[in-house]
Amino acid sequence: MKEILFKKNDLLNLEFSLNREILRANMSNAYACTTLAGCNTRKYHGLLIVPQPKIDNENHVLLSYLDETVIQNSNAFHLALHRYKDGVYFPKGHKYLDSYYLKNLPVTTYTIGDIVLTKEMQIQQRRDRLLIKYTLEKSSSDITLQLNPLLAFRQVHKLSYRNDNADTGYTKAENGISFKMYRNYTPLFIQFSKHFEYEHKPDWYYDFEYIQEKDRGYDYTEDLFMPGTFSVNLKCGESFYLSCGIEEGSNPLLLSSDFKRESSNRFDINSMEDVLKRAARMFFCRQGMEVNVIAGFPWFGRWGRDTFISLPGLCLGVEDMDLLLVVTDTMLKDYRDGLFPNLGQGVDAAYNSADTPLWFFWCLQQYAAITGDDEKVWKKYSNVMKSILRTFEQGTKNIRMESNYLLWQGEDGKALTWMDAVIDGNPVTQRKGYAVEINALWYNAVMFTRSLAEKYCDDAFLREWDDFATAFPTAFKDMFWSKERGYLADCSDGTEKDFSVRPNMIFVSSLEYSPLSEKIRQLIIEKVRSELLTPKGLQTLSPKDEKFKGYYAGNQRERDLAYHNGTVWPWLLGAFCEACLRMYGKQALDFVDKIYKGFEDILCDYCVGSVAEVYDGNPPFKAGGSISQAWSVAALIRIKYLLDKYSQN
Repeated sequence: MKEILFKKNDLLNLEFSLNREILRANMSNAYACTTLAGCNTRKYHGLLIVPQPKIDNENHVLLSYLDETVIQNSNAFHLALHRYKDGVYFPKGHKYLDSYYLKNLPVTTYTIGDIVLTKEMQIQQRRDRLLIKYTLEKSSSDITLQLNPLLAFRQVHKLSYRNDNADTGYTKAENGISFKMYRNYTPLFIQFSKHFEYEHKPDWYYDFEYIQEKDRGYDYTEDLFMPGTFSVNLKCGESFYLSCGIEEGSNPLLLSSDFKRESSNRFDINSMEDVLKRAARMFFCRQGMEVNVIAGFPWFGRWGRDTFISLPGLCLGVEDMDLLLVVTDTMLKDYRDGLFPNLGQGVDAAYNSADTPLWFFWCLQQYAAITGDDEKVWKKYSNVMKSILRTFEQGTKNIRMESNYLLWQGEDGKALTWMDAVIDGNPVTQRKGYAVEINALWYNAVMFTRSLAEKYCDDAFLREWDDFATAFPTAFKDMFWSKERGYLADCSDGTEKDFSVRPNMIFVSSLEYSPLSEKIRQLIIEKVRSELLTPKGLQTLSPKDEKFKGYYAGNQRERDLAYHNGTVWPWLLGAFCEACLRMYGKQALDFVDKIYKGFEDILCDYCVGSVAEVYDGNPPFKAGGSISQAWSVAALIRIKYLLDKYSQN
């Protein structure tokens, strides 16, 4: 893999640098996110974005930006770049950018005449605090660095505007200043490792324009509050440290030690695997003894389906498979009547997913396969596993096993499969009835549980599901398989069958327990390969279909129409590559390895060091959606794991 280095020509080209974003997140889900050029293009961008439990437990932008100005011999050089209303850029500080380099920590280098200034930033893992190190590498004379914070103090999904309710004052802190614009917010502490001067001159900056929000059809302008100016003098070769956090540091003069200690916990990036491992860390959110998986940055929270699909790959990435059980136990706290919430938790949990409980089985199955400890799975989770199966057998409000042993799901106005886009109360991809991947997962869940029951002598459970094990394969084949077409129906309402070519059939070939013959599974792989495979993932609908949407763009409605009607999803490659390796073994290694290595360049695109949620269905397959998606990263990590596994066998 080539090193992650962007040079001056890249950074000066705003078409390039504004479309590549940088992200760092910690264990509490606090994060910093902006573009390579340092210009915020989303309402989700900012230097310190942290949860606010006393307000709504959502992430809030406290510090949007920190404008930097270098003063040498009374000459001022503004390093900031902002986009204002009507596309006006000011100041144009990106002209001083010389490079952005990521090895251990990201290092941004500015060159201003004979001045070379570097900036290194990191979010602390166990504290909601941003640490910045400035170093004057070269200069013919001393300089003064002025810093102007731009504050938002608003939820990430909203925007800030000038108002008379804002507290425009400040409070002194230990070698720093704190600000708190509104009640119930945590204060923002800005502290320095050396002497500084502060001039309080509160003012509002108006009409920042977030071009990504404009393109997505949302409100896109905002006002930010600038409380005053910090000034620090620097000599050539000197460094100083700055912290921005929600708690007051007790001894800011030791910030250098905090910075070094924090950076020592990060490893150098030397390979694609290193990049993916670093990305995997950011999706785990720890609150006390609970650990959740964030589905994607910058706007997703915890999603049940995404959690179980992502966990095996993410835990491989952080080299801690027992973390999978910790997250699973956290999810179990919201388990109700055979279901896991697909969205939210506690009183805000939404139980609107038919497949999330089935992915729970798959997740445990991966844990058992990777660790070899299926006994722990059986002892800890057998009661929950049997409870889910029996609940589905007896039927819930919108999910039930029919007399043919197939699983039926559906609810008017809702989409219960992963293809869940809904417009004006109508699912975009109406899959009510028998869905192919739901039933593939259903069979896999029952058979996996039976395999453990047999091993650990639960004869009563085995007898309970004997008829299912015998009858299901025939019922599944009769419902979904078309010999004439050579592939599976995507869904059926029991009368009509939908033979739209979609990727959901691939799970019949990828799962450990499949109801179909090896020959049919091979035909499925070939159908998916020939019509849906792209370098970035699987298309959600064949380009031959008249409903195919080749571009994921436009407003919410336009994007939702394309979301599962042609848009490419990287996470589906996990199942596709596993199916190929499961069916063809070592003969498929070169083919799968080529798919995997095709993502090397992507790791320097869209979100530097991570993988997007989706890509356009048409070439050149432009990235879209969430800039860093858990199941996209997890799929690639699992593919590498499978490559290594099959290479050794």
